[in-house]
Order: sequence, then C-alpha cells, then structure tokens
Amino acid sequence: MKEVKVEKLLINYKTLEEFKRFKEYGHQELSMLEDLQSNIVENDSESPFYGVYYGGSLIARMSLYKVDKKYDQYFEPQHDYLELWKLEVLPHYRGKGYGKSLVDYAKGYNLPIKTNPRVNSHGFWERMKFQKATYEMERDFGQNPLIWLPEGISERNTQ
Repeated sequence: MKEVKVEKLLINYKTLEEFKRFKEYGHQELSMLEDLQSNIVENDSESPFYGVYYGGSLIARMSLYKVDKKYDQYFEPQHDYLELWKLEVLPHYRGKGYGKSLVDYAKGYNLPIKTNPRVNSHGFWERMKFQKATYEMERDFGQNPLIWLPEGISERNTQ
C-alpha cells in the first residue's frame, strides 16, 4: 500500500455530503454528521475531524479532541491527552491500513490517547497497542475505555 495522507477536514457542506456516505452504511452510532452540522460556520473553522481520501472520496475518518491536563484522571503525571472518537473506514476499504494510518497520525502528537471502541473492534485496538484502562472516570462506566501511552507516561493507579 502506498503512503496514506491523513488530512484535517474542513467544516463545510462538501464534508457534510461526504459524511452522509458513512451514515448510509448503517453506523448511526458512529455518525459525525450531527457534530459537523452543528459546527459548520466557514471553511477555516477549527476542525476536530480528520480523514483519508482515495480517488477524491472520503473513505476513512475520525474525530480527535485535545483534553487539557486539568481534566485528566487517567495518566500519571497528569497530562494533556487526545480523545479519539468515531474512527470509521468504509466497508470496501477495511483491512487495507487506512484505520491504522488515522491512529498513527493521532499517535504522532506524542500525547496519551483515550478511546471508547465500538463493539467488536477490540482486536484492531490491541494491534494498535491500546490497552484497557484500569482507572475509569465515572462517566466512562460501561464504555470500557482503551488507552495508548507514549513512552515516559504511565496510567494512573486505581487506588
């Protein structure tokens, strides 16, 4: 596979149309359509959305939010971290490294990453070196968050 380019997605109506292709595949719980619609202002708005294009079409996407260390209850010492949401690759393009490219892009920030994986995706996250969080904030109960730690940062103890 040739090198995959991850792009920051613009918040505009073209991106909104691209997102509709993902929703059509039945992943209602992963749809970022509502998020995008509420954020459309103009092309240069700060976007939390990233994607991979193939042949001019968006084929993989994710949301990536930076969380300030003052809200960190996962890592020791407290640290800014990324929250990776709604990673999705269109069915025809799965298993070809596009999801991995998105995760590697996020890892490139060299910050801890937290995600709440969707059902049946734990194998993917394990291959990406994510592990089950042993310390769960109250709001994460039932969601089984997974975390990835760059070198030199450890997970907070559960005591």
